[in-house]
Amino acid sequence: MSVLLEVLRELVGMFIADARLTITTLILVAAVAALALGLGVEPLLCGGVLLAGCLVILIEAVLREARHRRAP
Repeated sequence: MSVLLEVLRELVGMFIADARLTITTLILVAAVAALALGLGVEPLLCGGVLLAGCLVILIEAVLREARHRRAP
């Protein structure tokens, strides 16, 4: 049971560690869901938007972390 709790703590810690990454990803998913469900945009286009958005968010997070580690 303690192993399960430790795993859950690590998972929650990963999401809390980079709040900006988590929040922007959730906003992206909500926006794509609104496109798909609210506006009836084609699912393939929504998937492309989701993929591109995730890649942009990931690249921004990596560059931000690299700048942070390089700064004196």
